Amino acid sequence: MYSIVIPCYKSKATIESVVDETAKEMAKIGKNDFEIILVNDCSPDNGDTISKLIEIAESKSYVRVIDLAKNVGQHNAMMAGLREAKGDVFISMDDDMQTRPSELHKMFAAFDEGYDVVYGAYPEKKENQFRKFGSWVNKMCAVLFLGRPKELRTSSFWIIRKYVRDNIITYEGSRTYLLGLILRATSNISQVEVEHYEREVGTSGYTFRSLLKLWSNIIGFTVKPLRLAVQVGMSISVISVLFAIIIAIRKIVKPTIDAGWSSMMVAIFFSLGIQLFFVGLIGEYIGRTYMSLNNEPQYVIKAKYNFDEVEK
Repeated sequence: MYSIVIPCYKSKATIESVVDETAKEMAKIGKNDFEIILVNDCSPDNGDTISKLIEIAESKSYVRVIDLAKNVGQHNAMMAGLREAKGDVFISMDDDMQTRPSELHKMFAAFDEGYDVVYGAYPEKKENQFRKFGSWVNKMCAVLFLGRPKELRTSSFWIIRKYVRDNIITYEGSRTYLLGLILRATSNISQVEVEHYEREVGTSGYTFRSLLKLWSNIIGFTVKPLRLAVQVGMSISVISVLFAIIIAIRKIVKPTIDAGWSSMMVAIFFSLGIQLFFVGLIGEYIGRTYMSLNNEPQYVIKAKYNFDEVEK
């Protein structure tokens, strides 16, 4: 059985097309035993999205709906869907038609070669420059801190095997970063180029704040930033000592040199900035430990529709 999980956020206008096209493509490639799990990430649209999802579930027996009580972000919403999914193979897709179900045959062609994970890779993303920059920053941090292969291009369009899913859902932390969990489970990963289409309706739900939050989730899977803090601190200390020696020698050689007030202030503020940054970084680790001890949930399910154990 194939489980297709789609986090939904203000997607009333597009989600039915995504479901219909996905069902047609799955039938076309001969994979008729499937379910589609739609996870409403507490869309702030006066109930329009959840109403649409329930309507779809009522008319299509293979569609299940999970309604979350609060907005938790795409990665945590995906975790909710993965835990409820009953399949042997799991597919992640977007709800906005920027990724088309018609590309699924390419993904399965690579998946059937024996890979544990296959990502849809976009030759060109139809996003604004701000979003592209944010994605680039996240990628570089994943390469530096998580050991992500530089040549690997990832997206929210992927296929994974059951054992990878089973490993992923054991993670209980509230700050989920799916790529980190996948890299922790396997290195048998491939990618397939798929088309990334222009958004048909609305705008991206990713703001600067959400992109920053996604970036910060990376540190939950590595201690390398703390090691970097030590290295940077030691480097600054060594450089400061060298500068102090140079300044002392120059003063001895040429006593008439005036003290550099500007350079002194720059040095002070630079050092202060570095200290505050890394104190904040350490605080982030401590804060996450605190939240973990308090068992902050990844998500809260408000209701489920069209499951065997229907809750309304």
